[in-house]
Amino acid sequence: MEPYIISKELDGLLLFTINRPDRRNAIDFEVMSGLEKAIEMAADEDVKVFAITGAGDQAFCSGGDLSAFHLLKTEEQAYGMLSRMAGILHRLLVLSKPTIAILNGSAVGGGCEIAAACDFRIAKKGMKAGFIQGTLAITTGWGGGTILLEKLPQHTALKILLEAKIHTAEELLELGFLHHIYNGDPSEACLSFIEGSLDKESSVLKAYKTLLNEKWELLSMRERMENEAARCSVLWEAEAHHIKVDEFMSKKKK
Repeated sequence: MEPYIISKELDGLLLFTINRPDRRNAIDFEVMSGLEKAIEMAADEDVKVFAITGAGDQAFCSGGDLSAFHLLKTEEQAYGMLSRMAGILHRLLVLSKPTIAILNGSAVGGGCEIAAACDFRIAKKGMKAGFIQGTLAITTGWGGGTILLEKLPQHTALKILLEAKIHTAEELLELGFLHHIYNGDPSEACLSFIEGSLDKESSVLKAYKTLLNEKWELLSMRERMENEAARCSVLWEAEAHHIKVDEFMSKKKK
């Protein structure tokens, strides 16, 4: 089974599906490569909107796959992965087309960082999500913390990051992280949410995204996201993080 699916849907929607439902759609190096490929394809003239979702109905994305990344022990090793993913999310943030995360199920850790990088976030009723990195003795490391602090009111974003807890969809809607909660089919919900964009000329969509991207450039988002990855890599090497990961992996085996 392919770890990801890239499909061009009707009316100019490019859909990237993380296809690892048995791993709760966790990110590994293959999925990272797939995201890089999809973001490049999203720049094509016939693409009007780029969407990301997960396979199945249980999880959007459970963040980084610890079974794939558990061999990353040192600051240098961790930084290679974190910096690469921060670069991917920056490209997603400044993509010249509108982007939407379809949270078809739970999203934790890096899954929330991916969603934060998208312009819009819609979620299935009953799902839960949280920036839980703090429970593993690290911070956000893919640039998601930097993004969240710009997209939400500062005190709201900081509280979400500091508490590192799971929220319901309704709570996330009230906090401003989500833009819509849907019932039924994720694809249909996505098309319904973005239908007002799909009938516009690509040049118009790109022009509006340029206005937003000029703001991100003034805020030095690329540099700040890279700094976030670097700071997280220091924490990644610390004993506290490795202890938390070992505890987590032991619980999963039981």
